[in-house]
Amino acid sequence: MIRSLYLRVVLTFLAAVVLGVVIAFFVSGYLFRDSFATQLQRNLLESAKDFAATVEQTQDVRSADLQNLHWINNYYLTLYDPAKNKITYGTRQNQPDIENSVIDQVLGGRIVTQEGDPREQFVGYPFSLKGGSYALFVQVVDRREMDNFRTIALTILTITLLMGSVFVIIAARYLVKPLKSMTKATRRISKGDFNISFGSMQRSDEVGELARSFSQMAGELKQMEQMRQDFVSSVSHEIQSPLTSIAGFSKLMRVQDMEKEERDQCLEIIQKEAERLSRLSDNLLKLASLDSEHHPFVPKSYRLDEQLRRIIVSIEPIWSAKELKLQLTLPPAMVTADEDQLSQVWINLLHNAIKFTPLHGVIQVKAELLTDSVQVTVRDSGLGIAESDLPHIFERFYKTDRSREREAGGSGLGLAIVHKIVELHSGSIEVRSTIGQGTAFRVALPAPAVRKQPPAAAEQPKIKENTRISASL
Repeated sequence: MIRSLYLRVVLTFLAAVVLGVVIAFFVSGYLFRDSFATQLQRNLLESAKDFAATVEQTQDVRSADLQNLHWINNYYLTLYDPAKNKITYGTRQNQPDIENSVIDQVLGGRIVTQEGDPREQFVGYPFSLKGGSYALFVQVVDRREMDNFRTIALTILTITLLMGSVFVIIAARYLVKPLKSMTKATRRISKGDFNISFGSMQRSDEVGELARSFSQMAGELKQMEQMRQDFVSSVSHEIQSPLTSIAGFSKLMRVQDMEKEERDQCLEIIQKEAERLSRLSDNLLKLASLDSEHHPFVPKSYRLDEQLRRIIVSIEPIWSAKELKLQLTLPPAMVTADEDQLSQVWINLLHNAIKFTPLHGVIQVKAELLTDSVQVTVRDSGLGIAESDLPHIFERFYKTDRSREREAGGSGLGLAIVHKIVELHSGSIEVRSTIGQGTAFRVALPAPAVRKQPPAAAEQPKIKENTRISASL
């Protein structure tokens, strides 16, 4: 089996050239066969007329002038007198005998021609001498014209074959060279070197397109490798920090006698760091599941406004502890989505808003029914996010203020999870923020997921009377 693409290309082209030459040789012979036969008959007839004119001029069928004709050695001539006695001229080379019936036709004054194989062709030409009828038959002896043509044609085809083979070898090397470069580049990529380039990228043919696609793939792989390294580094850092705290305080409690208050404080720190590790692990598993093609997605129709109210009630202890004021604008709205996944979106956004909103601040939750989408906006009155941080806000492990995030117990994965879930629902999410005024996250679900005529409202969750909340239905 031939493994080299270069050798395959060369052999394929050579086979094509050889086959073309052979076919051209036989086709040309077939096409020009009739033309050769007609020309041969014309030459035979002209030779017969020339011979007859010479005989009529000399009045002697055995004249020496007949042997001096320049073409006499190229043909075999047979002359029959009225009594069918024959005289031959030239050299005989297995030419067939002339039949008596044909001789009689020519003696009768008729020109007779015989076509077919060149050695079987002849011309019977009648002429008169001294009052008697004679029959002259001219047959081919020398086939140099046809042989010369075949020799020339075969020579031309052979030269064509040789030159074509040379050009094929050169062209095949030119075609295969970029592929060899890509093979070397593949080996470099497998070793982690993504800085590759190809000279064939400027070409406008399929090879150039392949080179550009290959280079683009290498660039994307380089970016993915960088993301992988950043991800590993971030995960290592996020895991190492709580582990260091747990190990340090555990060692401190074991080697020192501590009062109960100090011990309880150490245990509280250990517990918080353990919970932080647990949340990090859960978020990593959730992201991995969302990234996979087998993550369960179970869409169903349900009341979006009721879902938001239930979540707000469930996290009431958190926002009540900071004495926050919640302003709700939740008109009835039906959506078709994975309820569990969207619950995670609202929980993460609300936790984020509560986390960065100061005491006695305000959080607004607003749902809007538009012609092509339903939008949910979660707005807080916190410190805001710098404009330079906004493009990276949904990146994994990205934190605008790492010291503040650590105090709040964040891992930098919450908004990445939100973005992924919204993306799975073919929706969009945008963020707007002003330093010192707060941040607003707006989630838009596409029109196919919206139903503006909800069924009768179910019993809505109740909120304690002493909480600071205002709602617009």
